Amino acid sequence: MFLRLRGGRMHYIKLIKLLYLLDREALDRWGIPVTTDHFASMEHGPIVSRIFNLITDDKPTPVWGRYISAPLGDHEVELLKDSLPISTDRLSAAEESLVREIFKEFGHRDRWDLIDNHMHKLPEWKEPPQGSSTPIYIRQILSALGRSDDDIRATLRELRTETVAQQILSPAI
Repeated sequence: MFLRLRGGRMHYIKLIKLLYLLDREALDRWGIPVTTDHFASMEHGPIVSRIFNLITDDKPTPVWGRYISAPLGDHEVELLKDSLPISTDRLSAAEESLVREIFKEFGHRDRWDLIDNHMHKLPEWKEPPQGSSTPIYIRQILSALGRSDDDIRATLRELRTETVAQQILSPAI
């Protein structure tokens, strides 16, 4: 959706920042992220780490590579025009609305402005050692959002329950 809202193409750093902000706000509102990714601090701020790896990996997964290009010469990724229509039916109406809201607030910003004036100011971000990353745990994000220890424990319990339920209910591949 972010790529569509941006006309089909965006610098991948900005895309992973918008996805991080989406998950952060979803955690704040609903106690569950949209992407279910892992989070990390890198030099240019927090990221969604598995999606970052999908974008920067030399051999993207077949599903990712069917819909989104590898980074182009200008480090932008784009929706592939020859791919099947990309459905957003796995997103709830509330999640789609939140994507639009995050894009409206941050989508117009230059990636460096977004990094310097917003991402680096998020309390859960800590500058990692040069050329590396450090994990950001959901507990840290919720704490930075002002959640009490009891709220954090309850949210983490619910997320663990959701994860176990998905593993049990998922069909075998």
